[in-house]
Amino acid sequence: MSSSPTSPWGPVQWAENGPVRLAFDRLAEGADGEPLLLVTGLGVNRLWVPEGLCRLLAARGFAVARYDQRDGGESTHLPPAAAGNPLSALFGRRGEAYTAEDMADDAVAVMDALGWPSAHLLGVSLGGAVAQRVALRHPDRVRTLTTMAAVPADVSGLRTLRYIRTRTLARFARLRFPDTREGAVAAGLAVSRLLASPHRPFDERAAREAAERNADSGLRDRQAQSRQIGAQWHGPPISAVDRPTLVLHGADDPLIKPAAGRAIASRIREARLLLLPGVGHELPEHAWDTLAAEIRGLADASRHSPPPPAYGVA
Repeated sequence: MSSSPTSPWGPVQWAENGPVRLAFDRLAEGADGEPLLLVTGLGVNRLWVPEGLCRLLAARGFAVARYDQRDGGESTHLPPAAAGNPLSALFGRRGEAYTAEDMADDAVAVMDALGWPSAHLLGVSLGGAVAQRVALRHPDRVRTLTTMAAVPADVSGLRTLRYIRTRTLARFARLRFPDTREGAVAAGLAVSRLLASPHRPFDERAAREAAERNADSGLRDRQAQSRQIGAQWHGPPISAVDRPTLVLHGADDPLIKPAAGRAIASRIREARLLLLPGVGHELPEHAWDTLAAEIRGLADASRHSPPPPAYGVA
C-alpha cells in the first residue's frame, strides 16, 4: 500500500505502541499547516477518508495525516478473540484482546512518530469514539476534537442500543463475501450502499470505482471488528472533555441515530452540534466543503480558548 509516483500521499511510515505497529502516511500538500490527524472507523483502513476531502482540509491550512487503527489496514492484527462476532462483542460477550485506552494511545503513538506535540483530531464512526477518548486520556495532545457519526465514547454494551439502528446493524452482520479481492470489492460496494443516505440517489458507479481503488479486506474481517468494538473503556465520562469540540452527524445516518450526536454535544461543555442534511453514515462529496469549513472554523475559534498544557507536562 506504498504511495505511487502520482499519489499525493507520502510513503507509508510506522509508529509503535508496545508490540503494535501502526501504519500511517501524510498528505504532501499543506505539509506546513496545522497538524490534523484522521481516525478511521470500524475495521476499515485509512484510505476510506476520501482523498478529495483531505485535499480540501490541506487547502484550509491543515497538515493532514491518517493511520490504520490496530486490527485495520496495514497495522498489526491481533490473535483471535473469544467473541468472533461484532454483535456479540458489542452486546456484552467481549474479548480481552486490548482496551479502548490502548486504541487511544495508538493515536498518540502516531503523533509521536510524526513529531507532533499536539494536533487537531477528526474521528469518524468508531474513530469518533477513539478521538473522544484521546481527548479524555491525553488532553495535552489535542488542539480540537471533531467527532462525526459516533456514539458517546463512554457508552458500551446494551446502552449502545439506544443509538444504533438495529435493522441496519443486522443487515451489516448478514453480509458475506468470499476471501478474495473480488469479494473485498463487492463488500465495499455493499457497505457503501448500506451506509449511504436513503434520501439521495446512490451513485453505484462512483462507489464501485472507490471499492476498486481500495479493496479493503477489513470489511470482511469479523474477528478484527469484534476486537475493536469489544475494547472496553475504563476512563472518565465524556463530560470531562475540555477541548474545543465539534460534533458532526448525518441527518440521514442509517446506522447511528442523530440522537448519538445530540448526546455527545449535550455532555461536552460548549460543544457545537451540526446535523448534515443529505448525509448518511458516510463522507459524501457534497458535504466536503461544509466539513472542511467547519473544522477550520473550530480551529480558528480555539485560538481564543486556553491552549493545551505543554507536551510532557503532567
